[in-house]
Amino acid sequence: MKRVVHPIEQESFRRLRARLDTGHFPPLTRAVVERIIHSAADLAYADDLVMEEGELAKAHAVLHAGAPVVVDVEMVAAGITRRGTVCRLGDAEAGPGRTRSAHAMRLAYEEVGPGALWVIGCAPTALEELLTLDASPALVIGLPVGFVGAAESKAALRESGLPAVSNVSEKGGSAVAAAALNALLYHPTPFEASKASEAPEENL
Repeated sequence: MKRVVHPIEQESFRRLRARLDTGHFPPLTRAVVERIIHSAADLAYADDLVMEEGELAKAHAVLHAGAPVVVDVEMVAAGITRRGTVCRLGDAEAGPGRTRSAHAMRLAYEEVGPGALWVIGCAPTALEELLTLDASPALVIGLPVGFVGAAESKAALRESGLPAVSNVSEKGGSAVAAAALNALLYHPTPFEASKASEAPEENL
């Protein structure tokens, strides 16, 4: 089903692009950067985010092929539209040297196995735990927020070599993590794009 964009959202993106030139970004990178900025009203994300277009393209393909999406908290899940998610935080338990968020990552991996997309917007310990698993993720959207461990966990993600969307600073959060995944969900597949280009002008 084609997504209908509300006029307020259209105007918001028009104003965003009037204040920030995003035309130099490749298509998927631009989609992610713009949607994150839109979600946070923070233009500084344009210089803070780190991602690779080729990795996004591969993730986009497997996402639209039905790969599972794992989130660290329900607030991230609530922000993701048009796709169900896996969140095991409610089943997780803290233990010696382990947070509930970290345990939830292990439970989720036991459920989904390799090849999932992981969206972490709240807990640095969830991201840290994911990096200890042999999860072979299609993409890690690692955007936890906070003064303790957030920037460090995102730096570790970048150093891991896993396909990822991250940012350098301590900021982040559930809304921006969900926005990054939504950007990939909303971006048309090559088939959808070709069909749109073939559509009569009156149907566009």
